[in-house]
Amino acid sequence: MTAKLKEQLGYDAPIFAFNHCRDVVVECTRAGGFGVLGSSLFSPEELDQELNWIDRHVGDRSYGVDILMTSNYDESTQKVAGPLADSLPEAQLRFVDEVLAREGVAPLPKEVERERRATMAARERYITRDGVRALVDVVWRHPKVKLLVSALGVPPADIIAKAHERGMLVGGVCGAPEHAERQCAAGVDVLVAQGSEAGGHTGTISTMVLVPQVVDVAKGRAAVLAAGGIARGSQMAASMALGADGVWCGSVWLVTRESDLLPNHKAVLLKCRSQDTLQSRSMTGKPVRMNRSRYTDAWSAAGAPATLAPPMQKVLYEYARSRIDRAQRDDLYSYPVGQVIGMVREETTVREVMLRMQTEYLETLERMGRQTESA
Repeated sequence: MTAKLKEQLGYDAPIFAFNHCRDVVVECTRAGGFGVLGSSLFSPEELDQELNWIDRHVGDRSYGVDILMTSNYDESTQKVAGPLADSLPEAQLRFVDEVLAREGVAPLPKEVERERRATMAARERYITRDGVRALVDVVWRHPKVKLLVSALGVPPADIIAKAHERGMLVGGVCGAPEHAERQCAAGVDVLVAQGSEAGGHTGTISTMVLVPQVVDVAKGRAAVLAAGGIARGSQMAASMALGADGVWCGSVWLVTRESDLLPNHKAVLLKCRSQDTLQSRSMTGKPVRMNRSRYTDAWSAAGAPATLAPPMQKVLYEYARSRIDRAQRDDLYSYPVGQVIGMVREETTVREVMLRMQTEYLETLERMGRQTESA
């Protein structure tokens, strides 16, 4: 399966770089890996622009797109006529306002808030179950996209079928062997076994335990990528030893020079220890591993209201995030990041990360070979 996946997707090294920044996707792909663009909070027009740019810069190589095809969300949002921000429950909105007021974070100026709401209104429809189909329709227009990944559930059957008709592979993120079984039964080609130490939406099973379980479930039906806690070649070697066909990395790219995170936000992440991350529902309504902040602390404190179902919690979070960013309150800043960020201590380039991981991978294999010979 490892060789087959490499042939189908055309990469040199089985290192998959998930990132929301097109520059990271392109640089990983050009360095011999396989870049995957996260599309959350893009409108169809914005996604098309991003993919056009990537198409022009990856040469004859292919890449992937990750879309939040969530199977559990607030169904009522499909029927809301106006901006979703207008339908935020009073209790949760008041809680956020009180937290930010207590922290001395001022409301946005009226004109800035109007612009923010207009931007969000243009995007938010595409984080609902039906709205993501408009994003998928954009993907069909870009033949260099060879992998379409569903980040939050089994992709709809018609999307899987259409992808296969176009010669595209379909991936699915899974946090438990039961998830993997459902993905395989639906015809998914690539399983991203994402352990609990990973950044973003995660379950409760660690990568070391999850990957071999997912490999057992796949049994040749699908390729398996290990995700969570992978930033070095030794961790890549361990993943391959567990039966994975490649590695899916996210956190390690966040602090590269190509990443579009602001310098002060990169600085926050570079200071993080592994134990400074936690799983919180404060961002999307689902468990997301992110760096701990005073904002996440507020949501975990006694008296905090229940978080909202997707996509409403994300709408609420973006409201808070815009105020936090404008106030430059880094102590309130949180971003999806995994425990492995504690091993990343300096800003480098994507190409340097790729080279180091591959070099360390080969060195690890050589060391293991010597250990085997001397046993």
